[in-house]
Amino acid sequence: MPTITLPPKENALFKRILRCYEHKQYRNGLKFCKQILSNPKFSEHGETLAMKGLTLNCLGKKEEAYELVRRGLRNDLKSHVCWHVYGLLQRSDKKYDEAIKCYRNALKWDKDNLQILRDLSLLQIQMRDLEGYRETRYQLLQLRPAQRASWIGYAVAYHLLEDFDMAAKIVEEFRKTQQTSPDKVDYEYSELLLYQNQVLREAGLHKEAFDHLNSYEKQICDKLAVEETRGELLLKLEKHQEASEVYRRLQERNPENWAYYQGLEKALKPGSLEARQKIYEASCIKFPKGLVPRRLPLNFLTGERFRQSLDSYLRINFSKGCPPVFTTLKSLYSDKEKVRLWCLKHDGKEEPPTTLLWVQYFLAQHFDFVGQPRLALEFINAAIDSTPTLIELFLIKAKIYKHAGNIKEAARWMDEAQALDTADRFINSKCAKYMLKAGLIKEAEEMCSKFTREGTSAVDNLNEMQCMWFQTECALAYKALNKYGEALKKCHEIERHFVEITDDQFDFHTYCMRKMTLRSYVDLLKLEDVLRQHPFYYKAARTAIQIYLTLHDKPLTDDSKESQADTENLTDKELKKLRNKQRRAQKKAQLEEEKKNAEKEKQLKNQKKKKEDDDEEIGGPKEELIPDKLAKPENPLDEAVKFLIPLKNLVRKKVETHLLAFEIYFRKEKYLLMLQSIKRAVHIEPNNPWLHQCLVRFFKGVSGSTDLAEAVRTVLKHEISRLFGESSPQSFNKSYLSQHSNSIPHRLAAAKMMVYLEPSSDKMACEIATALDESLAGRSIQICAEVLEALRDGQLGEGQQKAAEAYRAACHKIYPYSLAFMPPGYQDNSTVISSNGDLSAGELDDIANEM
Repeated sequence: MPTITLPPKENALFKRILRCYEHKQYRNGLKFCKQILSNPKFSEHGETLAMKGLTLNCLGKKEEAYELVRRGLRNDLKSHVCWHVYGLLQRSDKKYDEAIKCYRNALKWDKDNLQILRDLSLLQIQMRDLEGYRETRYQLLQLRPAQRASWIGYAVAYHLLEDFDMAAKIVEEFRKTQQTSPDKVDYEYSELLLYQNQVLREAGLHKEAFDHLNSYEKQICDKLAVEETRGELLLKLEKHQEASEVYRRLQERNPENWAYYQGLEKALKPGSLEARQKIYEASCIKFPKGLVPRRLPLNFLTGERFRQSLDSYLRINFSKGCPPVFTTLKSLYSDKEKVRLWCLKHDGKEEPPTTLLWVQYFLAQHFDFVGQPRLALEFINAAIDSTPTLIELFLIKAKIYKHAGNIKEAARWMDEAQALDTADRFINSKCAKYMLKAGLIKEAEEMCSKFTREGTSAVDNLNEMQCMWFQTECALAYKALNKYGEALKKCHEIERHFVEITDDQFDFHTYCMRKMTLRSYVDLLKLEDVLRQHPFYYKAARTAIQIYLTLHDKPLTDDSKESQADTENLTDKELKKLRNKQRRAQKKAQLEEEKKNAEKEKQLKNQKKKKEDDDEEIGGPKEELIPDKLAKPENPLDEAVKFLIPLKNLVRKKVETHLLAFEIYFRKEKYLLMLQSIKRAVHIEPNNPWLHQCLVRFFKGVSGSTDLAEAVRTVLKHEISRLFGESSPQSFNKSYLSQHSNSIPHRLAAAKMMVYLEPSSDKMACEIATALDESLAGRSIQICAEVLEALRDGQLGEGQQKAAEAYRAACHKIYPYSLAFMPPGYQDNSTVISSNGDLSAGELDDIANEM
């Protein structure tokens, strides 16, 4: 159909439609569309139909919008407006690749349209099509050379492509056009200069960057950034004397910044340990109240010097009463020799009454960290008895119980801490986290509701606020309770948060060019590129993959038939009792459901009202996450792969990523992908116990497979000979055990594979896995719990109940506080251990002196 040209009256209406769309006056825009389309001559006008569809999309009517826009495009395939509108529709649906195609089609009919070029450049940078972005920015620069966004966008394109020299030249050319007085302070010009300096530094032009900094120092607002950059550049240019002066000035500005001391060290280049220590001694004299110059030498000092410096550092902190002192020293615990040297002796000087309290507080954390919970509890209880109103003491007591394996008691003590200050959001969050770890999900929700918005449920509000620590812990708690649907819902919510964060960067592409916050903008783009490396995403993805693997191995089924079979064996009296119980439970569930639905309906009404008031909302509602539906996926492994792909791309340095990949591909029987996963894992951590199990299963799987293609078999045979040599799965497992016989995790892995390969070897496997000698490495509550679980679920042979009970009793002696090893029928009625329980006050003092 040929293009219909509108007469002046209709053309004026069409321009008003465009203005209404730009000003988000969607209902007015629809009225004008109706006026044009109601005329029989223009009822099929393509551009008006397209604009009507775009406006309806903004009001949430997506299906009708697509229908109108496609109809409009069919009526006018040569209209840049129709193609542009179709691209905007695809963009609102997050189909960025399709939108780019539409914009390119639009440019065929109007190659110099600024708006289309700008929209195209936004999508190209969003999708990281950097080559395409550079070309589009060049076109915009040619069309609008007077606009600063044209220059800056072109420079950023080269910067992101790592052509730093060209980026620096473009920024310099643009800077020359800026008429700015040397004495005038202009924030945006200052940001441009700092960005230019960053590009020069990344280009390796340190001399040019240093000269540039000195030339424009007066016009840069961020004086701290100038000094820090100067110090960094002077070190690179090996002007050590000048660098030392810069870092001394920075120290005077902030004597507690670690980086300034490290910079000063690099500038002074001490040749010996004594010279290095003197740098910090001089700083201690200059800053008598400074803690960092006293803390940093502890990293490199040894022997008696370390002991004296540590003693001095601890005395100052204990006298002042600094709760974080243990946290600052935690990194030293990796050096066992330094831990052995720790000593604190009373020198006869009179100390404030609180000093003993902080010594007990510190010692409780120390003994908790070195795995002596009994002593840790003794010290923290003594502190609580003396000062029962100090919240930090209850926090540490909860932490000790958590590390000792009793999370329920830990949650109870964290609740005690929270009760001391109900207005503290940190304590509230910490308490909720412990409750979730203890499986108390409802209690955790109630705890969080004290700080969430009124009128909405705490869970919905926390999801709205993207509170991912809560959702991660919820997912793990539901998984532990075998509520897989609820757990998956939380994992998918976290996935949606990351999608939203990725989409939110869209607004910054224009904002940062306009406001000249270019350094932050480039940092944002680099962060977005590796966003899914974040621990929150990794935890959620790992949890989801593990659940999907479980659902593949043991799919959830409707258990009504099973319950019907069970009732057949009951007497009439028992059956009547059961029916009454079921009816009561059903009635209770129905009442709860009605209450829940009423609350939900109220929330939906509020949301609907809000949506009607705000016509800016784009697109329809997201698909609802229903736990029951999530727990019964059609193909669990395909769902697991969706979570796996970002991990393979961004967290490839973690061995666990590739082992999760192996578990998925093992169930899919994709041997080449299995091979790829284990080869990557071997490269990262060749002796990993989980990896060993994967290797043995892979070796056996390939050996027993008969339906492989010849080419695949040839590749696998070649790679297996490289990985395993000429051994069989059994001899490979035996060799692994002999190499790692002094490690409990490795012994467990080898024992599991022994039973996997030869079920008759269960007795020997049980003996290997259940060894608890002190000489064995890797002994912990977690690994012992894994051994116990393996005994109970048959991974170390069937019928190991007696061995499991004996092993549990042995572990209980080693870890008396851990719930995992409590006797059968144990009720968790943990009591508070008083400070005069196992040790006397004098014994406590002796331990403190010997420490």
